[in-house]
This record gives sequence, structure tokens and C-alpha cells, in this order.
Amino acid sequence: MVPHNADLICDISQTLPIPLEAHFSCRAGEVLAVVGPSGGGKTTLLRMIAGLSLPQRGHIHCGDRLWFDAKQSISLTPQQRHIGYMPQHFGLFPHLTALDNVISGLDHVPKELRKQRALDWLERVNLHGLPDRLPAQLSGGQRQRVALARALAREPAILLLDEPFSAVDRETRERLYIELARLKQQLSIPVVMVTHDIHEALLLADKMILISQGQMLQQGKPFEVLSHPNNEAVARQMGLRNIFDGQVVSQDIERNMTQFTLGDELIVSDSAPALTVGQSIRWVIPNQGIRFNAISSGRLCKSLNKLEVLIESVLVMGESSRVIASVVGIGSIINADVPTHLVHKLALSPGVQTTIALKSDQIHILSAQSELG
Repeated sequence: MVPHNADLICDISQTLPIPLEAHFSCRAGEVLAVVGPSGGGKTTLLRMIAGLSLPQRGHIHCGDRLWFDAKQSISLTPQQRHIGYMPQHFGLFPHLTALDNVISGLDHVPKELRKQRALDWLERVNLHGLPDRLPAQLSGGQRQRVALARALAREPAILLLDEPFSAVDRETRERLYIELARLKQQLSIPVVMVTHDIHEALLLADKMILISQGQMLQQGKPFEVLSHPNNEAVARQMGLRNIFDGQVVSQDIERNMTQFTLGDELIVSDSAPALTVGQSIRWVIPNQGIRFNAISSGRLCKSLNKLEVLIESVLVMGESSRVIASVVGIGSIINADVPTHLVHKLALSPGVQTTIALKSDQIHILSAQSELG
């Protein structure tokens, strides 16, 4: 058995049947989210870590144990790797009770200890009182907890979760987020979670990998990836929609500032990559980087990057609202996430013309294009 506090190190690639290249580590006690569109290689990567399929090149370590090495023809079985694996649709045996489903994963435990071990883990995932129910008699969230208890009861070296929250309703999903966060504090093993949900990754993960068409686009802390995407593909995969063209007007390297245009407007960014005056760029700002004018107090009077906008639509989504507006005289569409109470306070509604300010410290220059001749 691999001791706890063992880090996972993965450096693998293949060209067939699905191209895939991945180089990353996940420390004990960390949650690593593997994020990307369907068919991008997320589940293939998880299966390779689990030992359910083999990459063509590279190696996988967990602690000081070598799980896979293509050059040395080493490949441990899933049982030898001692993983906890929760597939997307839970993989429960329909004819077994919740208790027996957990016991089914305890072949490595002496028979006389299995029942108590299973009951202990059902208790730890807050599923006490239901050990004798069949999966069909449980809710989606309860089935999820049984699958999680079975994976963790093995006391695995690593926990692998494949779209763990996709098959439950939103309310159950929110409760399970809290459950995973609580268990993470108790466990000292790497947790690798495949998801297509950016919000899930931002909420739960310590690190994230963006993967598309078998290629790693970027890795890092979730909010760092969100605020500093490597390129436009990463920005769009992170759900960023405020992506615009600009032309560099000036740079102040010492003050770490760049000025560029948005149509006829001048925009200032607290970012100064190596650019030249006249160079075309693409830049991005997250929905949360936009402030609306408090009409009564005029609190944007000293702000940089002020733009006049016409509100096109307001979509209320609980405590937050999505405001979509067009820049007056330019036509560029801007998406902003605004607390719903501010939407009401500022009387933001379709047809209203108002002022916004783009936060200069949240503007990120994505990439430089060729200079204009």
C-alpha cells in the first residue's frame, strides 16, 4: 500500500487511439481539477492514472512507487495502485444494499472487519441509517455518497472522480461540494477530479488543468488561470466572453501600464508585456471586472476606463445577475456579473444608458499580433 502524503507525478503521452499529452503533479491533500469539453481527453487521462488503459510514452509515480514506465515496461494494475475510483454514474451494484456495495470494495480487509469499516465510512459521508437500502431506493445524492464511501473505504493512495456531481440536482450538488471540502481536510491523498464545470473547479480545486483535443492548454491555481489565461482558447474555455481587439498607444514599463484602444476609446491595463506602439492585440476582462455607475453618487467620477453603455438585457440568476450591454458609439458587447441587489439599487434594466468602468488590474492582454504597417 502507498503511504498517505504521497504525491502523484504524471508525465505521459500517446498519439493513438486518441492523442493525449499531460505533464502535471498533484500533492497529497490537493484537489486537482481536469477541465475541458467532452471528447477532450479528460476521462482517458483518468483511466491512465487508474491503470485501466496504458499510454504509449512516459511515466506515472505515486510517492516513491513507480506505477507506470513505458521504457521499463512497468505497469501496475489498478489493484496494485490501490486507487479509489468513482465513475461518472457511480458504478453501484443494483442488487446490493448500500452497506454491501461499500463492503464489495474491501477485499483487502480481513472479512471480520469489513462490515464495521463499511458502516464507519457510510457514517463519515453522512449516510447513516440507510445501510440496508438498495440503490434504487436512494436519491441521486445518496447514491453519490455510497459510491464515495466505497472509494474511500479502501483507504486509497489516490482518489479519482469522474464528473462526480453531474448526475445530481443543483441543491444536492451544493451539499456534496461541502462534503468533499470536509473530507479533503481529513484525507491526505491526491484527489484528481474530472469536470466540465468551470464553477466547480473554481470552488473546489487547489489546481486545475485545462485540456482540449488531448492537449494541455494551461495549468495553475484556478483563479490565476481565470485572471491570466495563456491565450484566447483558454479564455473562452474558462467562460470569458469579454474578448476584444485593441491597438497599443503607449507603454510605461516602470509603472507596469499599457494604453490601447477600444474603438475610439482609450483603455489602461495594469499589464505591460513586451509590445510596441501600433501593435494589434487581443485583450480580455472577466465579467466581475466591470463596475456600474452609482447614478446618485457618481462613484466612477475618478475611475479609469469609463465607457458609456446601453443595457441590452438583464438576466437574474439568484444573488447574481448577468447584465449585457453595448458600448455606445462602438457597438462592442460587454457581459458583466452584478450582485442582484445592485441591479435593483442602480435601476439597471434594458434600454437604460449608463456608465461603466473596466478595472485596470483585471484587464489581461492575451496575445500580440503582427505590427501594423
